[in-house]
Amino acid sequence: MAKIIVNGETQEVLLPLNLTELIKQNDVSQPDMVSVQVNDDFVDRAEWDGLQIKEGDIVDFLYFMGGGM
Repeated sequence: MAKIIVNGETQEVLLPLNLTELIKQNDVSQPDMVSVQVNDDFVDRAEWDGLQIKEGDIVDFLYFMGGGM
């Protein structure tokens, strides 16, 4: 098991694990509406399948909300 941090919370995950699989494991609602940072770098959606999560990675799922007047 590897320890990573997802949205500020420690998680233990089995490796190998790519970013797409991590999104599914975390039940991210509307994954087409989320941006992802890994270790403070934004990851392009086209790279999700190929990006392998590593021990100690810090992952943030960011949801952008529209609104206002």
